[in-house]
Amino acid sequence: MKIRFLIALSFLTLVTKAQFTQQLRGTITDQVLQQPLQGATVTIGDQSVITDVNGSFRFKNLSVGTYRITISFSGFKEAILDNIVINSGKETVLTVPLEVLVRTEREVVIKASNKKNKPLNDMSAVSARAFTVEETQKYAAAVNDPLRMAASFPGVMANDDGNNNIIIRGNSPTGLLWRMEGMDIPSPNHFSQPGLSGGGISILSSQLLANSDFVTSAFAAEYGNALSGVFDLKLRKGNNEKKEFSLQAGVLGLNASAEGPFSKNYKGSYLINYRYSTLSLLGKIGVLPNDNMTNFQDLSYNIFLPTKKAGSFTLFGFGGLSDQDYQPEKDSSKWESRGDRYVSTFISNTGMSGINHSLLVGSKLKINTGVGVSTTKIAYDEDFTEDDFSLTTSHREKFITRNLLFNITANYQFSKRLNLRAGFINKEINYKFYRLSADNDGDPLEEKLNSRGSTATRQAFAQWQYKPSNEVALTAGLHYVGLAHNNTSSVEPRFSAKWNMSNRSSLAAGYGLHSQVQTLNVYFAQTTSPAGEIGMPNRNLDLTRSHHYVLSYSYRLAKNMQLKAEVYYQQLFNVPIATHDSSTISTLNIEYDYITDPLVNKGKGKNYGVELSLERYLQDHFYFTLSNSFYQSKYTAADGKERSTRFNGNYIITLITGKDFVNERKAKTIGLNLRTIAAGGLRTTPIDLAASRSAGYTVFKEKEAYSLQNPAYFRTDLRVSIKWNRRRMTSTLSLDIQNLTNRLNLFNQYYDKDKEQIKNLYQTGIIPVLNYKVEF
Repeated sequence: MKIRFLIALSFLTLVTKAQFTQQLRGTITDQVLQQPLQGATVTIGDQSVITDVNGSFRFKNLSVGTYRITISFSGFKEAILDNIVINSGKETVLTVPLEVLVRTEREVVIKASNKKNKPLNDMSAVSARAFTVEETQKYAAAVNDPLRMAASFPGVMANDDGNNNIIIRGNSPTGLLWRMEGMDIPSPNHFSQPGLSGGGISILSSQLLANSDFVTSAFAAEYGNALSGVFDLKLRKGNNEKKEFSLQAGVLGLNASAEGPFSKNYKGSYLINYRYSTLSLLGKIGVLPNDNMTNFQDLSYNIFLPTKKAGSFTLFGFGGLSDQDYQPEKDSSKWESRGDRYVSTFISNTGMSGINHSLLVGSKLKINTGVGVSTTKIAYDEDFTEDDFSLTTSHREKFITRNLLFNITANYQFSKRLNLRAGFINKEINYKFYRLSADNDGDPLEEKLNSRGSTATRQAFAQWQYKPSNEVALTAGLHYVGLAHNNTSSVEPRFSAKWNMSNRSSLAAGYGLHSQVQTLNVYFAQTTSPAGEIGMPNRNLDLTRSHHYVLSYSYRLAKNMQLKAEVYYQQLFNVPIATHDSSTISTLNIEYDYITDPLVNKGKGKNYGVELSLERYLQDHFYFTLSNSFYQSKYTAADGKERSTRFNGNYIITLITGKDFVNERKAKTIGLNLRTIAAGGLRTTPIDLAASRSAGYTVFKEKEAYSLQNPAYFRTDLRVSIKWNRRRMTSTLSLDIQNLTNRLNLFNQYYDKDKEQIKNLYQTGIIPVLNYKVEF
C-alpha cells in the first residue's frame, strides 16, 4: 500500500512539474510580391532552422511562453519579432515578410524595425500603424472589437460609449473606409445605421482577424472614398495541418470556431466562426424578459484554396443579423414621459461574401483579382400608443442596398529600388430607400424618401515607390473616384517620403487629396412644392473633398521605447451645407442620421493638431502607451461664420498599460490591463427653452450652433484575465469592467415636452463584461 502511494505521489509530482509544449511554424516571404523565400535562417534562442522551397520553417515542442524570433536572409533586412506567444491549445503559425535591401555592397547587417505597430502596407508612410489580434483581446474595453481598440490610439475617440463609432482627428464618424482582403466592404457591425462606419457590436471575430492596418490621414493612393480613416483588414488562414477549435461564452455572445485542413496532402484550409447573442438566448428560454430584447447573431469565414500552377483562391465573408424590439409597459401608470409610449422595431442586417485570386506572372508581377457581393438592410418602424392603447404610426423607414464588387490590383517590381502598384475598383449598387417621418413631434408625417434604382462607383489608382537608398523611401500616386449617378468625380494626387535618419530616428511627410461620395440616401431626399410637385434637390451633389498634410517624427529612446510626434492639417471643401443663408447645418457634424434638407457644396472646414505619444513595447510582460492629442475642428456653413464642429473636443489624453504575471512553469498567466481617457467634451447647440415650450418640441438656438461644450470626458476601463495552459488546451477567463468609476459623462440635451424641462442625456455607466474561452 505504501509503495503504491509513493508511486502515485511521484507521478503526480512529475505531472505538476511538466512543461506544456506546442509547435511554432510559419512562412518567410518577400514584402512586395509575397513570394516564399527558400534558405532564410530563422533563430529562436540557440535553435536555428532553414526555410525550405516553400519558405516554410518549423520548431517542434517549444515550451509555452513568449519568444524572440530573428529571421535573416542574404539581400534582405534582418527581421526581429518579439513577444511571440506559444500556447498549448493552438499552434502558432506566422507569415513574415522581409524587406529587400537596395544596396548590399557593404558587409553589414541592416535590421528592419521590430516595432509591432509598423504598418503592413509598405506604401503607408505617415499616420498609419498595424494592430494585432492580441491588442483587440488584451486592451481594456476592446472586447475583440477593432473600433473599440482603436479608441486607444492617438487622435481617436469614441463618439458614444453605447456604440463603437469613432471620431478621428475631429472628423465625423461617417468618414471611415472599411476594407477586407483588398476589397471595400460595408460596415461590419451589428446595429449599424445608414452612412455610419460603426454600430453597436462588431460582427467580426478575433478568431478570423490577422494583423491589420489602421490609417488616420494622408492615405496611400490605393485607398479612396474616405475622409477620416481606413481599416485595412487581413484575415488569418486556418491551420492547414491539424484541426483546432475554440469555444467562448460571455455577456456578448456564445462563440464557436473551427479550423483545419481539407486533407493531409493538400495545403488548403478552412476557418469559420459563429456567434449567438447570450442575452437573446436567455430571453428565449425565459431567464430574462423577452419584450425589450436586443438580438444578434453572426457568421464569418475564410477558406484558402491554393493550386499548383493557377495561383491561390480565397473565399471569405461575414454576415450579421441584429434587431431590437421595444414594447411599452402594459400598465400606463408607469409611463413617465411620451418616450415610454412608443412601440418600435429596429433591424440592421449586413452580409458580404467574396472570392480572391492571387497569381504570380513571371518573377516580377503579381496580380490579385476579387469578386464579391454585399447586402445591407436597415429598417425602423415606430408607433405611438394612445390613451386607449391604439397605435398611431409615427415613423417608417427602410434602406436596402445590394452591391456587386470587382477589384484588380497588380504589383510590379521593376528593381530593388522601384515598385509599382496599380488597380481598379468597381461597385455596382442596387438600392431601395423609403422614409416616412415628421420633422418635429406633432408635425404631420411626410414622405422624405421613396426611391429605387441602381448606380455605381468606380475607382482607379496607381502608385510608385522609389528607394534611392536603404534609408529613404519616396511614394507618389494618383487616385480616381467617380459616382455614375450624377457623373461627379475626383482625381487625387498622393505623396509621401520617409527618411530613416539613424538607427534611432526617422522623419516622414505625407500629402493627399481625398474625397468621399455622400451617403446615397442624401441624393434622393424629396421636397414637395406648394403645388404638390416632388423634387430631389440633392440629386447633383458633388463629392466632399479634403487636403491632408502630415509631418511625422519618431525617436527610439531605448530598445523597447519610442517617442513619436505628428503634426497634421486637413482642409475640407465642397462640403454639403443647407441652402438657407442663415443656416448652420453641415454634413461635417453628422453623428447618426443623414440629412434630408436641400444641400449645396459650398461649405468648408478644417482639422489641425499635434499628437505626441510615448510607447513602451511589451517586454518582461509589461507595456504602456501615453498619447496626447491637441486639436481644433472647425466648419463654416451658409451663414459664413466659422464655428467648432460637434467633435471639437480640443484634447484627448489616453493611457493604456498592462502587466502579465506568469508562474514558474508558465502554465498560468494573470493579466491586468488598464485604459484611462481624459478628453474635452463634445460640442452641443443650446436649447431655446421658451421657444421649445411654445412649439412643443426641442428648438435649438441655431445661430449659436455648437457654442457649448460638454463637461470634460473621463473614463477608466479595467481588464482582469487568467490564462491556463494545460495539455493540448488553453483556457482564458476574463472580466472587462468598462467605466470602472461609474462616471456619467454628459452626451447631449433634449427638451422634455411633458415636463417642459431641458433634460440631459448621459453616456453609459459601469458595465462588467465576463467571458470564458477554451482553445484546443
